[in-house]
Amino acid sequence: MSTRRLRSEDYNDYSSTEATPDGSPPEGINSFAAPSAYQRFGESNGTTWFQTLIHLVKGNIGTGLLGLPLAVKNAGIVLGPLSLLVMGIAAVHCMGILKPSLPFVDYGDAVMYGLEASPSAWLRTHAIWGRYIVGFFLILTQLGFCCVYFVFLADNLKQVISAANGTTNDCHSNKTTALTPTMDSRLFILSLLPFLVLLVYIQNLKFLSIFSMLANLAMLCSLLMINWYIITGIPDPSNLPLIAGWKTYPLFFGTAIFAFEGIGVVLPLENKMKNPRHFPVVLYVGMAIVTILYISLGTLGYLRFGASIQASITLNLPDCWLYQSVKLLYSIGIFFTYALQFYVPAEIIVPGAVSQVPERWALWVNLLLRTCLVCVTCLLAILIPRLDIVISLVGSVSSSALALIIPPLLEITTYYSDGLHPVTIAKDILISVLGFAGFVVGTYESLWALATPPISNTTSALVQ
Repeated sequence: MSTRRLRSEDYNDYSSTEATPDGSPPEGINSFAAPSAYQRFGESNGTTWFQTLIHLVKGNIGTGLLGLPLAVKNAGIVLGPLSLLVMGIAAVHCMGILKPSLPFVDYGDAVMYGLEASPSAWLRTHAIWGRYIVGFFLILTQLGFCCVYFVFLADNLKQVISAANGTTNDCHSNKTTALTPTMDSRLFILSLLPFLVLLVYIQNLKFLSIFSMLANLAMLCSLLMINWYIITGIPDPSNLPLIAGWKTYPLFFGTAIFAFEGIGVVLPLENKMKNPRHFPVVLYVGMAIVTILYISLGTLGYLRFGASIQASITLNLPDCWLYQSVKLLYSIGIFFTYALQFYVPAEIIVPGAVSQVPERWALWVNLLLRTCLVCVTCLLAILIPRLDIVISLVGSVSSSALALIIPPLLEITTYYSDGLHPVTIAKDILISVLGFAGFVVGTYESLWALATPPISNTTSALVQ
């Protein structure tokens, strides 16, 4: 491997949006990731194994989790959970591949240094493009997450407001609630724009860490209440298909890989541990918890609501005050999470642009670029206001590349000259090919579904 891997002075962590042990984001958020502020191995204020486990689980739970019941519907009640298990194992394996033997590298650095160790002279010469490609997909993925947040917030707010007049204290009614007509979901998306622009103007995210912790607590409470509602009323599942049609399976792939795309937080979390040798155990235990949560909520949610399951399971909850508050609680958590997801593309794009202008214009350029990036995510959300399609498209296009395609290829290019076993090479090629197939077919089917007018549904959700 190249000796450049031993250099850590220019390390810049673009992958982490996680908080430090005291609950605040890393100093780099406030100073464009100053290298001197980065957590080194063995420092007394590094994260413990339990803190790292919590950050890992938290970093993999978001809107993708709530879309998994619809993903299981797109695969079938048997094929869906089995596919989630296989995809979870593959994703965790790829996270393990990415874990380097040397400290202080992020995802882009790991790919660049791996290419420098390649036996191919052309790959060694163009190794820097490995970092650029990862940076591009990170920007694409994180801005895609932000688009999903816009649509998620709009859909849930629209449903809460539409059902406001019919909201009752009865959470067990099987009647269809007549919803009050409201403005189009695109207008809800647009109405969120000024609030999210102001949110990303707060560059000192230590101020937002308090809201972030409250948001995490709100999302946890919401998940507990959603699971309780699901398990207390599962009907006879005999009419559900064991295996869905092949046409919808690519949509399952996009949604599932969107949910599992937490690979960007792996290296930063390891680098911040007091004892990084414990990280492999933390990784496998944490992702086992996440996989079990994904399979259970996806399967039970589909069993509970059947063919009427919507893009987010929160949209299937009854129109009573208790579960309306669940929608609002989870929406609050997603609202503040937007700023953390926005950090990654902002930290890649903004500093380079600001460095090109005089100092007196730096602040204005910074704010202008942040505003433009938020407006881009808002515009894309308005153009694609269908939550299930946005999630599947983002997962197929960018999450598959980061989670399934790049890590196996990186292992081959890095260790091939060291006598990599043929079985390992075959395994890596298989994972990458399957990831690429999901990338192509999932993107095609998502775009096809986007171009196809959605089946007209009633403006109310039937509580089963």
